[in-house]
Amino acid sequence: MAARPTRPTKRKASRPKRDEVREARIQDEVVVDAHDSEEQAMGWYYYLEERLAFPFTARCVAERAISPLKVGDEVEVLRMTPEKECEHDMFVMIRWEKPGLGVPLSQLNPARDAGDETREAVADWHYWVRQGYSF
Repeated sequence: MAARPTRPTKRKASRPKRDEVREARIQDEVVVDAHDSEEQAMGWYYYLEERLAFPFTARCVAERAISPLKVGDEVEVLRMTPEKECEHDMFVMIRWEKPGLGVPLSQLNPARDAGDETREAVADWHYWVRQGYSF
């Protein structure tokens, strides 16, 4: 009898330990008045738009099928994409040929020279995504 081929097991990304300070900030500043998923998305959009100091340099930390960026690529983040593009995920515009390209914020980490508020806001978004929260 032939042995069955084994299927590779998928490694699940581990969920970060619950961060009560970050949870409180997200609840109090991002989704505080959100009654549905659309309002949560817009809460995130405006939270990020207000706190990200554009332009800033970021490095790609994760590949995504919807983005041409590779891990380690360094890009200049110019602004948020239009609201309509951020109904299910947060996207930012990067300098990439003309007129630019929208990529998921979850695949970028701000460089050390980005401001503290920018780094904290992006870390808040990464935390939300890694916790498995969605809107």
